[in-house]
Amino acid sequence: MILKEEYSKRVLEVRRVSDRVVSVKLEVEGVITNVASAYAPQVGCGREEKESFWDELDEVVETMPEQERVVIGADFNGHVGEGNRGDEAVMGRHGYRKRNAEGQSLVDFAVRKDMAVVNTYFKKKEEQRVTFKSGGRCSQVDYILCRRVNLKYVSECKVVVGESITSQHR
Repeated sequence: MILKEEYSKRVLEVRRVSDRVVSVKLEVEGVITNVASAYAPQVGCGREEKESFWDELDEVVETMPEQERVVIGADFNGHVGEGNRGDEAVMGRHGYRKRNAEGQSLVDFAVRKDMAVVNTYFKKKEEQRVTFKSGGRCSQVDYILCRRVNLKYVSECKVVVGESITSQHR
């Protein structure tokens, strides 16, 4: 997890759950905000590893008090897809391409935890939705989630083209 220096002074707690999940509790403008970063198992990984990841993430969110804000930024290695038929409560219509099983797991998690898949609420050009590019293939596998009650505080969510931590993720 990378924080701007000004936020590093506001860290109240750091919790490393596993190699795949970490969370940081911050005080920002008088509001306690929990930021979790996660890296889901890839499509080819086994069912047990995937279930373990979702159990860890469930447990992390469960420990965050309801009155505190929660933001999860993660490489979920799944596609939630375009449209939101039946899932309007947790996502907008502006995902990317077609949903896969891993994307369905993400949507199921959002439903269970009353969270919103923030990326999908904003109509953007493809270049501002694609979070992963490799070998000429483009996809959206990185998502931001927040509690649905806090969605009203979100005014923007997009890929900033040219900003990247690794060569493939944006």
